[in-house]
Amino acid sequence: VVHRRDKLRASAIMQEKAFKNEKIDFLWNKQIIEILGEPETGVEGIRMKDTVTGEESTLACEGVFMAIGHVPNTQVFKGQLETDNVGYLITKPKSMATSVEGVFAAGDVQDSVYRQAISAAGSGCMAALDAQHYLEELEYKNQQ
Repeated sequence: VVHRRDKLRASAIMQEKAFKNEKIDFLWNKQIIEILGEPETGVEGIRMKDTVTGEESTLACEGVFMAIGHVPNTQVFKGQLETDNVGYLITKPKSMATSVEGVFAAGDVQDSVYRQAISAAGSGCMAALDAQHYLEELEYKNQQ
């Protein structure tokens, strides 16, 4: 695990599990600045920069899995859409509708529990269906 700080922000239970796992090594205060390799041959390593000293180093590896945090990028909606105390957009029960009529939310900006690509895709489908239903009702009302 390459981490840009000197400690993790994960829950204490998850940290303890990771620290006890002999298959996991931690590289603290490091930021990945380049993934080494070629498209034809794949990943061969990473180049890192120490966030404290600025020193650069490389590490041989065959794959890279990026995790860049769990804070939703919803600042653009601040004051416009209702959010929880962390910043996730709040949707109505059994719906992907937000606090503003005609605005729907899905994926990582709305899901504070699962935060997985597959659940984001599912909630995206649900939001699309809710939006379609909303537009159909709006069209029906306008025809009356």
